[in-house]
Amino acid sequence: MISQDDIDAFADGLRNQPVQGLNDYQRKAVSFAIYPATHKVLYPTLGLCGEAGEVAEKVKKQVRDGVFNRHEVAKELGDVLWYLANISNDIGYSLKEIANMNVDKLRSRKERDVIKGSGDNR
Repeated sequence: MISQDDIDAFADGLRNQPVQGLNDYQRKAVSFAIYPATHKVLYPTLGLCGEAGEVAEKVKKQVRDGVFNRHEVAKELGDVLWYLANISNDIGYSLKEIANMNVDKLRSRKERDVIKGSGDNR
């Protein structure tokens, strides 16, 4: 008989495998989400705002100190990605779907020569 410990060890082994794409990352990322279901979307959205601010802080230090630590920025971008993965999951989309929707939107704007400018629905 397979024990819960065996199942947990197997799941941990899967989590320790290198990421094989956006959807694989998302599956792994959501396995670490511990926020209450009553706060789906809200909790990761607030976290995303905080992490985006941390990215800005790391980049700001280049202006202030003349030093740009790309590894530190990359780590913060990983946190941003984690929150994006969870928001996407909470609203019922995969990261791959979100990425494809965005590329389609950008392609359409470029084809219509409205990639410059402002407005969500241009």
